[in-house]
Amino acid sequence: MSAPRSPGLGAWDIGRAPFLFIWEMTRACALACVHCRAEAVRRRDPRELTTAEAKRMLDAVRRFGTPLVVFTGGDPVRRPDLVELVRYGTELGLRVTLTPSGTPRTSRQKLAELQAAGLARLAVSLDGASPAVHDAFRRVRGSFGWSLDILRHARELGLPRQVNTTVTRQTVGELPAFVPLLTELEVVLWAVFFVVPTGRAVPEQSLTADEVERVLEWLAELAERALFDVKTTAAPHFRRVVLQRRKRLAAAPPPVAQAGFRLADDGIGRSAAGITDGCGMLFVSHTGEIMPSGFLPLAVGNVREDDLVAVYREHPLFTALRDPDRLEGKCGYCEFRAVCGGSRARAWALTEDPFAEDPLCAYVPHRRLRPVIAS
Repeated sequence: MSAPRSPGLGAWDIGRAPFLFIWEMTRACALACVHCRAEAVRRRDPRELTTAEAKRMLDAVRRFGTPLVVFTGGDPVRRPDLVELVRYGTELGLRVTLTPSGTPRTSRQKLAELQAAGLARLAVSLDGASPAVHDAFRRVRGSFGWSLDILRHARELGLPRQVNTTVTRQTVGELPAFVPLLTELEVVLWAVFFVVPTGRAVPEQSLTADEVERVLEWLAELAERALFDVKTTAAPHFRRVVLQRRKRLAAAPPPVAQAGFRLADDGIGRSAAGITDGCGMLFVSHTGEIMPSGFLPLAVGNVREDDLVAVYREHPLFTALRDPDRLEGKCGYCEFRAVCGGSRARAWALTEDPFAEDPLCAYVPHRRLRPVIAS
């Protein structure tokens, strides 16, 4: 049976289909990033999905009707069939986006080939607004310059661009300097990732809950005036911060239950409520393992043997992740749980319980949704 429908997604039924599908094409990468979820390596793994297996997987994604597909890695440009698979996914009717590493491999010629194949958007990581911070984070000198080259080549080609930035103690001071840079690059979206201690990332890289709250408040204010959209990853409480800010400003946002999702100018959808690990999000590793997300690496099947659609709709882990009543701690009785739910990946990484409260949310709920039983 399918999971209960989230009250906050309006027209999109996350119990039937993920809004976002992410495929880790390979773990091969020339960079050695300090936070790397994939713990990327120099060489490709011989166990990677073949081209034929990848196409069968994309066929399954098409059966969902999922609007947004992300090819990631490692560095997906390391796969020689990348253009072929972008074209195949596009011909299926999928909106395929790509997150290449900041290296010279993603040349202007390669971008032109990907654009011709139907690539909908390019997402490039910039973790510092200066070479010193970014290159230290990516641990390869020159990565900042190569990343800017990729973004500028894409702008020349008219390919929509997104910048991903990971917030850690090492990078948080750079955030204000990104605004003029992203404006100059004419990006459509700034995706701000809050580090999850998995892979090479460690808890010491994270901000405190109060520091995260201040960053989210700054992002909410920025989103009202920036020429680009702003979203967060592994910080779904950004939606709570935005709603609280609108209330303070006496704005009248549409009721969450009536919101659907909107399309940016390039046709990429944005969901109406928080998309979190296994809840509107589905991840497949380079070897075909099916997981709620790359940051919540709990494998519950493999596309080589299992039906991807059935796993997402029916596996107990996925159905539980989509059920707000399974949340524990303050996430379980928070009045914003339908539009947030906390980061399940961070809860698992820090407590080994994916249903525990998000340790980096500073909010204290005003009322309890469940009765308190006196001891």
